Amino acid sequence: MKLLLGILLGLISTANYKVMDIWPNGPQESNELTKEEVMSESGRITYVSNPQMSVVLPDADKNTGAAVILCPGGGYMHQATQHEGFQFAEWFKEQGIAAIVLKYRLPNAHAQIPGKDALQAIKLVRENAEAWKINPNKIGIAGFSAGGHLASTAGTHFVYLDSAEAVASRPDFMILFYPVISMKEDITHKGSRTNLLGENPSEENILLYSNELQITEKTPPTLLLLSTDDRTVKPENSIRFYQSLIEHKIPTSMHIFPIGGHGWGFRESFRYHEMMKAITLDWLNLQGFIEKKK
Repeated sequence: MKLLLGILLGLISTANYKVMDIWPNGPQESNELTKEEVMSESGRITYVSNPQMSVVLPDADKNTGAAVILCPGGGYMHQATQHEGFQFAEWFKEQGIAAIVLKYRLPNAHAQIPGKDALQAIKLVRENAEAWKINPNKIGIAGFSAGGHLASTAGTHFVYLDSAEAVASRPDFMILFYPVISMKEDITHKGSRTNLLGENPSEENILLYSNELQITEKTPPTLLLLSTDDRTVKPENSIRFYQSLIEHKIPTSMHIFPIGGHGWGFRESFRYHEMMKAITLDWLNLQGFIEKKK
């Protein structure tokens, strides 16, 4: 496990990285996963019960002050840490953006657990902003597929914390790649819903974790990127989220590529790979989080 993590971290061509526990004294609650954490050769992690974050900092001469926490996807069953994690982190680092790859606890039907890890990660980055040369008002969160659901949970559910915790834990922006958004039967990704909420979820939890229903005037600006031909997570997830953002007057942009399917992440085989990168940087610039390179 440690060797494979070292190989993944070896993808980051910088000494400016560190791995730290989300909960230094251990999490207060257990997700009841008892098997030992396993990482495949491709960087897919299963049985995660020890949440951590890998912090990748840009070189000082490139630093924009912005930071993004990356939540890899995997149906809340595993986490695809390479093409939806460390590969993006390396690219963001080269753009002068600090990148934090989040290894969150898998829910195992304990719905609140991944969101607690994501909100705590945001809080920790903000607490370390000065030491890491990050602007505390430019800390965002990005997520892929089920990781997109997690990112959108952090970006909407922080309002349920007390006021001080909400300020500390609110992301300043969201970037959602082909995200699971809703837990409603007609459009949800069933595997993600079962792993998050259990086999027979309550109506209360279905509504609470249908994040298109959780948007408020405090929801941060959001960029959505997905493909028309996604057969795994219905585009309707993003469309409903986008419509609700518009209704609440939240700055947002949605880009639906004509082909690409699901799960392309940072794979260069994705036809619109370069366009995706350009759109992401342009949007971050438009929202005032980075400056365009001359």
